[in-house]
Amino acid sequence: MNPVVVKANLVVFIASFCTLVIELVAGRIMAPYVGVSLYTWTSIIGVVLAGISIGAWIGGILADRYPRPSTLGWLLFLSGLGALTIAPLTDLIGAAPLQTTLMLRILLLTTAIFFVPSTLLGMISPVVVKLTLDNLSRTGNVVGKIYAFSTLGSIIGTFATGFFLISWMGTRSLLLAMGAVLIVSAFLFGGRFMKRGAAAISAAAVLSVGAFLFAAFGYAYRPLLDEKVYYYKESDYFTIKLMKYPIKGGTVEGEALILDNLIHSINDVSDPAFLDYDYIRIYEELVGWQMQSRASLDALFIGGGGYTFPRYMEAAYPGARIDVVEIDPEVTRIVHEHLGLPRSTTIRSFNEDGRWFVMNSKDQGRYDFIFGDAFNDLSIPYHLTTREFAHQMKALLKPDGLLIANLIDSVTEGLFLPSYIRTLEDVFGKGNVNLLVLAPELQRLGIATCVVVASPRKWDMRDFARAAEGREGRRMTAHVLPQERLQEILSGRPSMVLTDDHVPVDNLTAPIFEARYGYKRR
Repeated sequence: MNPVVVKANLVVFIASFCTLVIELVAGRIMAPYVGVSLYTWTSIIGVVLAGISIGAWIGGILADRYPRPSTLGWLLFLSGLGALTIAPLTDLIGAAPLQTTLMLRILLLTTAIFFVPSTLLGMISPVVVKLTLDNLSRTGNVVGKIYAFSTLGSIIGTFATGFFLISWMGTRSLLLAMGAVLIVSAFLFGGRFMKRGAAAISAAAVLSVGAFLFAAFGYAYRPLLDEKVYYYKESDYFTIKLMKYPIKGGTVEGEALILDNLIHSINDVSDPAFLDYDYIRIYEELVGWQMQSRASLDALFIGGGGYTFPRYMEAAYPGARIDVVEIDPEVTRIVHEHLGLPRSTTIRSFNEDGRWFVMNSKDQGRYDFIFGDAFNDLSIPYHLTTREFAHQMKALLKPDGLLIANLIDSVTEGLFLPSYIRTLEDVFGKGNVNLLVLAPELQRLGIATCVVVASPRKWDMRDFARAAEGREGRRMTAHVLPQERLQEILSGRPSMVLTDDHVPVDNLTAPIFEARYGYKRR
Protein backbone atom coordinates (compact mmCIF):
# COMPACT_ATOMS: atom_id res chain seq x y z
CA MET A 1 0.00 0.00 0.00
CA ASN A 2 1.15 3.56 -0.73
CA PRO A 3 2.99 4.92 2.37
CA VAL A 4 1.10 8.20 2.07
CA VAL A 5 -2.22 6.34 2.23
CA VAL A 6 -1.02 4.24 5.18
CA LYS A 7 -0.06 7.42 7.02
CA ALA A 8 -3.45 8.98 6.22
CA ASN A 9 -5.33 5.92 7.45
CA LEU A 10 -3.34 5.89 10.68
CA VAL A 11 -3.97 9.59 11.35
CA VAL A 12 -7.75 9.39 10.90
CA PHE A 13 -7.83 6.17 12.93
CA ILE A 14 -6.11 7.94 15.85
CA ALA A 15 -8.29 11.04 15.58
CA SER A 16 -11.54 9.03 15.51
CA PHE A 17 -10.36 6.75 18.30
CA CYS A 18 -9.64 9.79 20.50
CA THR A 19 -12.96 11.40 19.59
CA LEU A 20 -14.98 8.41 20.78
CA VAL A 21 -12.87 8.04 23.91
CA ILE A 22 -13.61 11.67 24.79
CA GLU A 23 -17.32 11.23 24.03
CA LEU A 24 -17.65 8.23 26.34
CA VAL A 25 -15.52 9.78 29.06
CA ALA A 26 -17.79 12.84 28.95
CA GLY A 27 -20.68 10.99 30.57
CA ARG A 28 -18.54 9.80 33.47
CA ILE A 29 -16.66 13.03 34.14
CA MET A 30 -19.89 15.08 34.05
CA ALA A 31 -21.80 12.70 36.38
CA PRO A 32 -20.87 14.43 39.67
CA TYR A 33 -22.27 17.72 38.37
CA VAL A 34 -25.31 16.83 36.27
CA GLY A 35 -25.93 13.14 36.94
CA VAL A 36 -26.23 10.41 34.35
CA SER A 37 -29.50 10.84 32.54
CA LEU A 38 -31.08 10.93 29.12
CA TYR A 39 -30.46 14.69 29.12
CA THR A 40 -26.75 14.17 29.75
CA TRP A 41 -26.19 11.70 26.92
CA THR A 42 -28.43 13.64 24.54
CA SER A 43 -26.34 16.76 25.12
CA ILE A 44 -23.01 14.95 24.85
CA ILE A 45 -23.87 13.15 21.62
CA GLY A 46 -25.44 16.26 20.08
CA VAL A 47 -22.56 18.57 21.02
CA VAL A 48 -19.87 16.15 19.83
CA LEU A 49 -21.68 15.57 16.52
CA ALA A 50 -22.14 19.31 16.06
CA GLY A 51 -18.43 19.85 16.73
CA ILE A 52 -17.43 17.15 14.25
CA SER A 53 -19.79 18.58 11.61
CA ILE A 54 -18.61 22.17 11.96
CA GLY A 55 -15.02 20.96 12.22
CA ALA A 56 -15.35 19.08 8.92
CA TRP A 57 -16.65 22.24 7.23
CA ILE A 58 -13.86 24.45 8.61
CA GLY A 59 -11.28 21.73 7.95
CA GLY A 60 -12.31 21.61 4.32
CA ILE A 61 -11.70 25.35 3.98
CA LEU A 62 -8.30 25.06 5.66
CA ALA A 63 -7.36 22.11 3.47
CA ASP A 64 -7.92 24.14 0.32
CA ARG A 65 -6.08 27.22 1.59
CA TYR A 66 -3.19 25.55 3.41
CA PRO A 67 -2.68 22.08 1.87
CA ARG A 68 0.51 21.16 3.70
CA PRO A 69 1.58 18.76 6.48
CA SER A 70 2.11 21.60 8.94
CA THR A 71 -1.64 22.30 8.86
CA LEU A 72 -2.28 18.72 9.94
CA GLY A 73 0.41 19.02 12.59
CA TRP A 74 -1.16 22.10 14.13
CA LEU A 75 -4.62 20.53 14.12
CA LEU A 76 -3.36 17.42 15.90
CA PHE A 77 -1.42 19.56 18.37
CA LEU A 78 -4.39 21.82 19.13
CA SER A 79 -6.67 18.78 19.41
CA GLY A 80 -4.33 17.39 22.03
CA LEU A 81 -4.45 20.64 23.96
CA GLY A 82 -8.25 20.62 23.62
CA ALA A 83 -8.43 17.15 25.14
CA LEU A 84 -6.25 18.31 28.02
CA THR A 85 -8.57 21.23 28.82
CA ILE A 86 -11.55 18.94 29.50
CA ALA A 87 -10.70 17.94 33.08
CA PRO A 88 -9.75 21.42 34.36
CA LEU A 89 -12.72 23.02 32.61
CA THR A 90 -15.06 20.46 34.16
CA ASP A 91 -13.70 21.23 37.63
CA LEU A 92 -13.86 24.97 36.97
CA ILE A 93 -17.40 25.33 35.58
CA GLY A 94 -19.12 22.02 36.39
CA ALA A 95 -20.86 23.43 39.46
CA ALA A 96 -21.52 26.89 37.98
CA PRO A 97 -24.88 28.20 39.30
CA LEU A 98 -26.56 28.75 35.93
CA GLN A 99 -30.02 30.19 36.42
CA THR A 100 -31.78 28.22 33.75
CA THR A 101 -33.65 24.98 33.17
CA LEU A 102 -32.00 21.62 33.69
CA MET A 103 -31.88 20.71 30.01
CA LEU A 104 -30.32 24.04 29.03
CA ARG A 105 -27.88 23.86 31.96
CA ILE A 106 -26.58 20.46 30.85
CA LEU A 107 -26.42 21.59 27.22
CA LEU A 108 -24.48 24.76 28.08
CA LEU A 109 -21.97 22.96 30.28
CA THR A 110 -21.46 20.21 27.72
CA THR A 111 -20.96 22.75 24.94
CA ALA A 112 -18.48 24.81 26.95
CA ILE A 113 -16.38 21.75 27.78
CA PHE A 114 -16.59 19.48 24.72
CA PHE A 115 -17.48 21.55 21.66
CA VAL A 116 -14.01 22.96 20.91
CA PRO A 117 -12.13 19.63 21.28
CA SER A 118 -14.74 17.93 19.05
CA THR A 119 -14.48 20.67 16.44
CA LEU A 120 -10.70 20.47 16.31
CA LEU A 121 -10.82 16.69 15.92
CA GLY A 122 -13.46 17.04 13.19
CA MET A 123 -11.13 19.29 11.16
CA ILE A 124 -8.52 16.59 10.72
CA SER A 125 -10.16 14.27 8.17
CA PRO A 126 -10.67 16.86 5.36
CA VAL A 127 -7.02 17.92 5.65
CA VAL A 128 -5.88 14.29 5.53
CA VAL A 129 -7.97 13.66 2.41
CA LYS A 130 -6.53 16.75 0.69
CA LEU A 131 -2.94 15.76 1.49
CA THR A 132 -3.47 12.17 0.34
CA LEU A 133 -5.14 12.71 -3.03
CA ASP A 134 -2.60 12.84 -5.81
CA ASN A 135 -4.58 11.13 -8.54
CA LEU A 136 -8.18 12.03 -9.25
CA SER A 137 -8.77 8.64 -10.87
CA ARG A 138 -8.27 7.01 -7.45
CA THR A 139 -10.36 9.45 -5.43
CA GLY A 140 -13.09 6.98 -4.48
CA ASN A 141 -10.63 4.29 -3.42
CA VAL A 142 -8.53 6.64 -1.30
CA VAL A 143 -11.44 8.46 0.34
CA GLY A 144 -13.24 5.17 0.97
CA LYS A 145 -10.22 3.72 2.78
CA ILE A 146 -9.71 6.87 4.82
CA TYR A 147 -13.31 6.91 6.03
CA ALA A 148 -13.24 3.15 6.63
CA PHE A 149 -10.21 3.54 8.92
CA SER A 150 -11.85 6.54 10.56
CA THR A 151 -14.92 4.48 11.34
CA LEU A 152 -12.76 1.59 12.52
CA GLY A 153 -11.03 3.97 14.95
CA SER A 154 -14.42 5.05 16.27
CA ILE A 155 -15.54 1.45 16.75
CA ILE A 156 -12.39 0.33 18.52
CA GLY A 157 -12.35 3.52 20.61
CA THR A 158 -15.93 2.83 21.71
CA PHE A 159 -15.36 -0.77 22.76
CA ALA A 160 -11.93 -0.19 24.27
CA THR A 161 -13.18 2.73 26.38
CA GLY A 162 -16.42 1.15 27.56
CA PHE A 163 -15.07 -2.33 28.23
CA PHE A 164 -11.51 -1.66 29.36
CA LEU A 165 -9.88 1.77 29.42
CA ILE A 166 -12.08 3.65 31.92
CA SER A 167 -11.94 0.91 34.54
CA TRP A 168 -8.20 0.45 33.96
CA MET A 169 -7.02 4.06 33.78
CA GLY A 170 -9.83 6.23 35.11
CA THR A 171 -11.33 9.15 33.22
CA ARG A 172 -8.74 11.82 34.00
CA SER A 173 -5.72 9.67 33.26
CA LEU A 174 -7.43 8.56 30.06
CA LEU A 175 -7.96 12.17 28.96
CA LEU A 176 -4.33 12.90 29.73
CA ALA A 177 -3.28 9.90 27.62
CA MET A 178 -5.46 10.97 24.69
CA GLY A 179 -4.03 14.47 24.80
CA ALA A 180 -0.52 13.06 24.81
CA VAL A 181 -1.28 10.70 21.90
CA LEU A 182 -2.60 13.57 19.78
CA ILE A 183 0.35 15.83 20.57
CA VAL A 184 2.87 13.10 19.80
CA SER A 185 0.96 12.43 16.55
CA ALA A 186 1.40 16.08 15.63
CA PHE A 187 5.16 15.66 15.61
CA LEU A 188 5.01 12.30 13.88
CA PHE A 189 2.62 13.22 11.07
CA GLY A 190 2.74 17.01 10.84
CA GLY A 191 6.25 17.52 9.56
CA ARG A 192 8.30 20.01 11.51
CA PHE A 193 5.18 22.10 11.96
CA MET A 194 6.64 24.17 14.80
CA LYS A 195 10.12 24.60 13.46
CA ARG A 196 11.66 23.96 10.08
CA GLY A 197 15.14 23.37 11.45
CA ALA A 198 16.94 20.24 12.54
CA ALA A 199 15.36 17.25 14.26
CA ALA A 200 17.02 18.30 17.53
CA ILE A 201 14.93 21.47 17.58
CA SER A 202 11.74 19.45 17.21
CA ALA A 203 12.84 17.14 20.03
CA ALA A 204 13.47 20.17 22.26
CA ALA A 205 10.01 21.46 21.38
CA VAL A 206 8.46 18.14 22.41
CA LEU A 207 10.23 18.27 25.78
CA SER A 208 9.19 21.88 26.32
CA VAL A 209 5.57 21.15 25.51
CA GLY A 210 5.65 18.13 27.84
CA ALA A 211 7.03 20.22 30.70
CA PHE A 212 4.43 22.92 30.09
CA LEU A 213 1.58 20.44 30.10
CA PHE A 214 2.81 18.80 33.28
CA ALA A 215 3.05 22.16 35.04
CA ALA A 216 -0.14 23.70 33.67
CA PHE A 217 -2.49 20.75 33.63
CA GLY A 218 -1.06 18.12 35.94
CA TYR A 219 -3.19 19.23 38.89
CA ALA A 220 -6.38 18.59 36.93
CA TYR A 221 -5.63 14.92 36.48
CA ARG A 222 -5.71 14.17 40.17
CA PRO A 223 -9.28 13.77 41.38
CA LEU A 224 -10.56 16.54 43.62
CA LEU A 225 -10.89 14.59 46.86
CA ASP A 226 -11.79 15.54 50.40
CA GLU A 227 -8.87 15.08 52.76
CA LYS A 228 -10.75 12.29 54.53
CA VAL A 229 -11.15 10.25 51.34
CA TYR A 230 -8.83 7.29 51.60
CA TYR A 231 -9.98 5.20 48.64
CA TYR A 232 -10.76 6.16 45.04
CA LYS A 233 -11.64 3.84 42.18
CA GLU A 234 -13.43 4.21 38.85
CA SER A 235 -15.25 0.96 38.13
CA ASP A 236 -17.28 0.02 35.07
CA TYR A 237 -20.36 1.55 36.72
CA PHE A 238 -19.40 4.19 39.29
CA THR A 239 -16.77 6.53 40.57
CA ILE A 240 -16.29 4.97 44.01
CA LYS A 241 -14.90 6.78 47.03
CA LEU A 242 -14.54 5.82 50.68
CA MET A 243 -14.09 8.41 53.37
CA LYS A 244 -14.07 8.67 57.13
CA TYR A 245 -17.29 10.09 58.52
CA PRO A 246 -18.08 11.09 62.14
CA ILE A 247 -20.94 9.07 63.65
CA LYS A 248 -22.53 8.52 67.07
CA GLY A 249 -22.20 12.15 68.03
CA GLY A 250 -18.68 12.40 66.66
CA THR A 251 -17.28 9.83 69.09
CA VAL A 252 -16.63 7.26 66.36
CA GLU A 253 -15.45 7.47 62.76
CA GLY A 254 -17.63 5.49 60.38
CA GLU A 255 -17.01 4.58 56.77
CA ALA A 256 -18.95 6.48 54.09
CA LEU A 257 -19.40 4.96 50.63
CA ILE A 258 -19.78 7.54 47.85
CA LEU A 259 -20.94 6.45 44.40
CA ASP A 260 -20.48 9.20 41.80
CA ASN A 261 -21.77 12.24 43.68
CA LEU A 262 -23.91 10.77 46.47
CA ILE A 263 -23.11 9.23 49.86
CA HIS A 264 -24.92 5.89 49.58
CA SER A 265 -24.19 4.49 53.01
CA ILE A 266 -22.46 5.15 56.31
CA ASN A 267 -21.30 2.05 58.14
CA ASP A 268 -19.85 1.29 61.53
CA VAL A 269 -17.59 -1.64 60.67
CA SER A 270 -17.71 -3.01 64.22
CA ASP A 271 -21.45 -2.52 64.76
CA PRO A 272 -23.90 -3.87 62.14
CA ALA A 273 -26.79 -2.55 64.25
CA PHE A 274 -25.76 1.04 63.51
CA LEU A 275 -28.28 2.53 61.07
CA ASP A 276 -27.47 6.13 60.24
CA TYR A 277 -29.99 7.02 57.54
CA ASP A 278 -33.62 7.67 58.42
CA TYR A 279 -34.96 5.60 55.55
CA ILE A 280 -32.97 2.58 56.76
CA ARG A 281 -34.47 3.03 60.22
CA ILE A 282 -37.88 2.96 58.54
CA TYR A 283 -36.83 -0.32 56.93
CA GLU A 284 -35.95 -1.62 60.39
CA GLU A 285 -39.32 -0.56 61.82
CA LEU A 286 -41.22 -2.26 58.99
CA VAL A 287 -39.25 -5.50 59.32
CA GLY A 288 -39.57 -5.49 63.12
CA TRP A 289 -43.34 -5.07 62.80
CA GLN A 290 -43.64 -7.88 60.28
CA MET A 291 -41.39 -10.28 62.17
CA GLN A 292 -43.83 -10.28 65.07
CA SER A 293 -45.97 -12.64 62.97
CA ARG A 294 -43.51 -14.31 60.57
CA ALA A 295 -41.67 -17.51 61.33
CA SER A 296 -38.92 -17.02 58.75
CA LEU A 297 -37.30 -14.22 56.81
CA ASP A 298 -36.44 -14.23 53.12
CA ALA A 299 -35.31 -10.89 51.72
CA LEU A 300 -34.15 -9.63 48.35
CA PHE A 301 -32.32 -6.33 47.88
CA ILE A 302 -32.29 -4.67 44.46
CA GLY A 303 -29.17 -2.57 44.94
CA GLY A 304 -26.54 -3.28 47.55
CA GLY A 305 -24.62 -0.06 48.11
CA GLY A 306 -22.77 -0.43 51.41
CA TYR A 307 -24.85 -3.49 52.43
CA THR A 308 -25.84 -1.56 55.57
CA PHE A 309 -29.29 -3.05 56.07
CA PRO A 310 -28.43 -6.57 54.82
CA ARG A 311 -25.65 -6.63 57.46
CA TYR A 312 -28.13 -5.54 60.09
CA MET A 313 -30.69 -8.17 59.11
CA GLU A 314 -28.09 -10.93 59.14
CA ALA A 315 -27.08 -9.96 62.69
CA ALA A 316 -30.59 -9.25 64.03
CA TYR A 317 -32.36 -12.27 62.51
CA PRO A 318 -30.14 -15.37 62.60
CA GLY A 319 -31.19 -17.83 59.95
CA ALA A 320 -32.50 -15.13 57.61
CA ARG A 321 -31.96 -15.83 53.93
CA ILE A 322 -30.77 -12.63 52.28
CA ASP A 323 -30.01 -12.08 48.59
CA VAL A 324 -28.41 -8.86 47.37
CA VAL A 325 -28.34 -7.92 43.69
CA GLU A 326 -25.59 -5.34 43.23
CA ILE A 327 -24.71 -4.57 39.62
CA ASP A 328 -21.12 -3.53 40.36
CA PRO A 329 -18.79 -6.32 41.55
CA GLU A 330 -16.29 -3.67 42.62
CA VAL A 331 -18.81 -2.32 45.15
CA THR A 332 -19.32 -5.80 46.61
CA ARG A 333 -15.55 -6.32 46.84
CA ILE A 334 -15.10 -3.00 48.65
CA VAL A 335 -17.90 -3.82 51.11
CA HIS A 336 -16.09 -7.05 51.99
CA GLU A 337 -12.69 -5.38 52.33
CA HIS A 338 -13.59 -2.05 53.94
CA LEU A 339 -17.20 -1.86 55.15
CA GLY A 340 -17.51 -4.75 57.56
CA LEU A 341 -19.10 -7.57 55.56
CA PRO A 342 -17.13 -10.75 56.38
CA ARG A 343 -16.26 -13.29 53.71
CA SER A 344 -18.07 -15.87 55.82
CA THR A 345 -21.37 -14.03 55.51
CA THR A 346 -24.55 -15.95 54.71
CA ILE A 347 -25.66 -13.07 52.48
CA ARG A 348 -25.64 -14.14 48.83
CA SER A 349 -24.45 -11.49 46.39
CA PHE A 350 -25.36 -11.44 42.72
CA ASN A 351 -23.41 -8.99 40.58
CA GLU A 352 -25.86 -8.36 37.79
CA ASP A 353 -28.65 -6.02 36.76
CA GLY A 354 -31.61 -6.10 39.15
CA ARG A 355 -34.22 -6.56 36.46
CA TRP A 356 -32.26 -9.35 34.80
CA PHE A 357 -32.06 -11.18 38.14
CA VAL A 358 -35.76 -10.78 38.91
CA MET A 359 -36.81 -11.71 35.38
CA ASN A 360 -34.80 -14.94 35.47
CA SER A 361 -35.47 -15.92 39.08
CA LYS A 362 -37.25 -19.22 39.70
CA ASP A 363 -38.12 -18.32 43.29
CA GLN A 364 -41.78 -17.50 42.67
CA GLY A 365 -43.59 -16.57 45.88
CA ARG A 366 -40.46 -16.90 48.02
CA TYR A 367 -39.63 -13.52 49.48
CA ASP A 368 -41.12 -11.84 52.54
CA PHE A 369 -39.47 -8.57 51.56
CA ILE A 370 -38.09 -7.04 48.40
CA PHE A 371 -36.15 -3.85 49.01
CA GLY A 372 -35.81 -1.46 46.08
CA ASP A 373 -32.64 0.43 46.94
CA ALA A 374 -31.29 1.34 43.50
CA PHE A 375 -32.72 4.88 43.18
CA ASN A 376 -30.96 8.09 44.05
CA ASP A 377 -31.73 11.72 43.33
CA LEU A 378 -29.57 12.16 40.22
CA SER A 379 -29.78 8.74 38.63
CA ILE A 380 -32.79 6.43 38.53
CA PRO A 381 -32.56 3.22 36.47
CA TYR A 382 -35.76 3.73 34.51
CA HIS A 383 -36.26 0.02 33.78
CA LEU A 384 -36.68 -0.57 37.53
CA THR A 385 -39.64 1.80 37.77
CA THR A 386 -42.11 0.31 35.29
CA ARG A 387 -45.32 -1.65 35.59
CA GLU A 388 -43.74 -4.64 33.90
CA PHE A 389 -40.95 -4.81 36.48
CA ALA A 390 -43.43 -4.37 39.33
CA HIS A 391 -45.34 -7.40 38.03
CA GLN A 392 -42.11 -9.41 38.00
CA MET A 393 -41.33 -8.42 41.60
CA LYS A 394 -44.87 -9.17 42.73
CA ALA A 395 -44.48 -12.72 41.39
CA LEU A 396 -41.47 -13.24 43.69
CA LEU A 397 -43.29 -12.04 46.81
CA LYS A 398 -45.26 -14.21 49.18
CA PRO A 399 -49.01 -13.42 49.21
CA ASP A 400 -48.39 -11.23 52.26
CA GLY A 401 -44.91 -10.05 51.23
CA LEU A 402 -43.85 -6.40 51.11
CA LEU A 403 -42.10 -4.42 48.39
CA ILE A 404 -40.28 -1.57 50.12
CA ALA A 405 -38.62 1.13 48.01
CA ASN A 406 -36.95 4.38 48.96
CA LEU A 407 -36.88 7.36 46.64
CA ILE A 408 -36.17 11.07 46.75
CA ASP A 409 -38.82 13.58 45.70
CA SER A 410 -41.22 16.19 47.02
CA VAL A 411 -44.44 14.66 48.34
CA THR A 412 -46.51 17.74 47.59
CA GLU A 413 -44.87 18.99 44.39
CA GLY A 414 -42.83 16.14 42.92
CA LEU A 415 -43.59 14.56 39.56
CA PHE A 416 -41.86 11.19 39.89
CA LEU A 417 -43.37 10.08 43.22
CA PRO A 418 -47.05 10.22 42.15
CA SER A 419 -46.30 8.37 38.91
CA TYR A 420 -44.34 5.68 40.72
CA ILE A 421 -47.13 5.17 43.26
CA ARG A 422 -49.77 5.04 40.51
CA THR A 423 -47.66 2.44 38.73
CA LEU A 424 -47.49 0.26 41.84
CA GLU A 425 -51.22 0.72 42.45
CA ASP A 426 -51.86 -0.52 38.93
CA VAL A 427 -50.04 -3.74 39.85
CA PHE A 428 -50.78 -4.25 43.56
CA GLY A 429 -54.17 -2.55 43.78
CA LYS A 430 -55.36 0.77 45.10
CA GLY A 431 -55.10 0.90 48.86
CA ASN A 432 -52.28 -1.66 48.85
CA VAL A 433 -49.61 0.99 48.32
CA ASN A 434 -48.63 3.23 51.22
CA LEU A 435 -46.26 6.14 51.69
CA LEU A 436 -44.04 6.66 54.74
CA VAL A 437 -42.41 10.04 55.27
CA LEU A 438 -40.00 11.49 57.82
CA ALA A 439 -42.30 14.17 59.25
CA PRO A 440 -46.04 14.87 59.21
CA GLU A 441 -45.58 18.49 58.05
CA LEU A 442 -45.40 17.72 54.34
CA GLN A 443 -44.91 21.30 53.17
CA ARG A 444 -41.82 21.60 55.36
CA LEU A 445 -40.30 18.40 54.06
CA GLY A 446 -39.50 19.75 50.63
CA ILE A 447 -37.45 17.32 48.58
CA ALA A 448 -36.66 14.44 50.90
CA THR A 449 -36.29 10.69 51.13
CA CYS A 450 -39.52 8.75 51.54
CA VAL A 451 -40.42 5.07 51.55
CA VAL A 452 -43.10 3.44 49.42
CA VAL A 453 -44.59 0.14 50.63
CA ALA A 454 -46.62 -2.14 48.37
CA SER A 455 -48.08 -5.58 48.99
CA PRO A 456 -50.42 -8.07 47.29
CA ARG A 457 -52.63 -7.82 50.37
CA LYS A 458 -54.02 -4.85 52.23
CA TRP A 459 -52.27 -4.05 55.49
CA ASP A 460 -53.57 -1.94 58.35
CA MET A 461 -50.79 0.62 58.58
CA ARG A 462 -52.25 1.89 61.85
CA ASP A 463 -51.14 -1.43 63.31
CA PHE A 464 -47.63 -0.70 62.04
CA ALA A 465 -47.71 2.74 63.65
CA ARG A 466 -48.85 1.30 66.99
CA ALA A 467 -46.12 -1.36 66.88
CA ALA A 468 -43.39 1.13 66.02
CA GLU A 469 -44.53 3.67 68.61
CA GLY A 470 -44.78 1.02 71.31
CA ARG A 471 -41.15 -0.06 71.20
CA GLU A 472 -39.52 0.79 74.49
CA GLY A 473 -36.70 3.29 74.36
CA ARG A 474 -37.04 4.01 70.64
CA ARG A 475 -38.44 7.00 68.82
CA MET A 476 -40.50 6.19 65.74
CA THR A 477 -38.91 7.41 62.50
CA ALA A 478 -41.71 6.70 60.02
CA HIS A 479 -44.86 8.76 59.65
CA VAL A 480 -47.60 6.93 57.80
CA LEU A 481 -49.48 9.10 55.36
CA PRO A 482 -53.17 8.12 55.66
CA GLN A 483 -54.64 6.66 52.49
CA GLU A 484 -57.19 9.45 52.24
CA ARG A 485 -54.46 12.09 52.40
CA LEU A 486 -52.27 10.15 49.96
CA GLN A 487 -55.07 9.88 47.40
CA GLU A 488 -55.87 13.56 47.85
CA ILE A 489 -52.27 14.49 47.07
CA LEU A 490 -52.09 12.11 44.11
CA SER A 491 -55.32 13.38 42.60
CA GLY A 492 -53.96 16.92 42.72
CA ARG A 493 -50.71 16.06 40.95
CA PRO A 494 -50.18 15.04 37.31
CA SER A 495 -49.24 11.38 37.16
CA MET A 496 -49.00 8.46 34.78
CA VAL A 497 -48.48 4.71 34.86
CA LEU A 498 -44.84 4.09 33.91
CA THR A 499 -44.38 1.34 31.33
CA ASP A 500 -41.47 -0.07 29.37
CA ASP A 501 -42.79 1.81 26.33
CA HIS A 502 -43.20 5.14 28.12
CA VAL A 503 -41.08 5.90 31.16
CA PRO A 504 -39.91 9.56 31.11
CA VAL A 505 -38.09 9.33 34.44
CA ASP A 506 -35.52 11.99 33.54
CA ASN A 507 -38.26 14.51 32.81
CA LEU A 508 -40.10 13.64 36.02
CA THR A 509 -37.00 14.00 38.19
CA ALA A 510 -35.71 17.19 36.54
CA PRO A 511 -37.06 19.42 39.36
CA ILE A 512 -34.82 17.56 41.82
CA PHE A 513 -31.75 18.57 39.78
CA GLU A 514 -32.97 22.13 39.57
CA ALA A 515 -33.66 22.37 43.29
CA ARG A 516 -30.16 21.06 44.02
CA TYR A 517 -28.68 24.02 42.13
CA GLY A 518 -31.01 26.53 43.74
CA TYR A 519 -33.36 27.51 40.95
CA LYS A 520 -36.78 26.61 39.65
CA ARG A 521 -38.23 26.04 36.23
CA ARG A 522 -39.30 29.06 34.29
